[in-house]
Amino acid sequence: MLRQRAISAAVLVPPLIAILLLGGPWIVVAVVAATGLAAIEVFALLRGAGYPSIPALGLVLAVGLVLDGATPSVLEGSGVMLVAIGAILAAVGAFTRSDPREGLPTWFTTIFGALYVSLLGFVVRLGDAGPELPSGAPLAALGAERGWILLLVLGVWAYDTGAYLVGKRFGKARFLTHISPSKTYAGLIGGLVACTAVVTAIAVGLGQPIGGGLLLGPLLGLSAQAGDLAESMLKRAAGAKDSGTLIPGHGGILDRVDSFLFAAPVVTLYVLAAVH
Repeated sequence: MLRQRAISAAVLVPPLIAILLLGGPWIVVAVVAATGLAAIEVFALLRGAGYPSIPALGLVLAVGLVLDGATPSVLEGSGVMLVAIGAILAAVGAFTRSDPREGLPTWFTTIFGALYVSLLGFVVRLGDAGPELPSGAPLAALGAERGWILLLVLGVWAYDTGAYLVGKRFGKARFLTHISPSKTYAGLIGGLVACTAVVTAIAVGLGQPIGGGLLLGPLLGLSAQAGDLAESMLKRAAGAKDSGTLIPGHGGILDRVDSFLFAAPVVTLYVLAAVH
């Protein structure tokens, strides 16, 4: 299994790095594709957990919200309008269920699933929200979009790696075992330390003060952990080990982006509140 995971990572990481370096529309295409695939998996898990939905509508709404995030200047408030339209269409679709006790969760679940996976769109929003980097910054050549998204990606990876390595070596005391039995306090601390070190180094490279990195690192790490636990709760409810089988040794797309669903909005909010 470990060998299979390593092979899959070796195949997947180079294209992801290439997309990040190309930036612009390539990032949007990658996020839209990941959102669409994750939506399929989310609605399958919700169905497995006993919650009916309208998957096609949820998928379209999720992708539409991501595309809206890629064009923030087209129409102010368009994201809210999309959610409103989606809520109305989901309600109309739920009317067709013969039992209102099935129709009501169909309405709720469709909107929840779409909004949940559309959080990945904050990766695109982060690239747009990031201010121009100081000309003397070590990573100024990357530009704001690629620089801030790189911080997000490497920060999440650092947290996952630190939590896995430290948890495997020192992890004994566990937390929230009813959601994910493998999570340990040692892993949590190891992940936060690794994430904070990487985020601080990149933040300094982007021309930000060290204090900013020391603040953002734990915020990013905790939000990444929360995103992972949220997906674990969904999989536990559905009785599933993985969200899918698309990536050998890694599960589905949702298993790879779950941490980003919560981390991307947190980093975007930090940039908007503390950097601008």
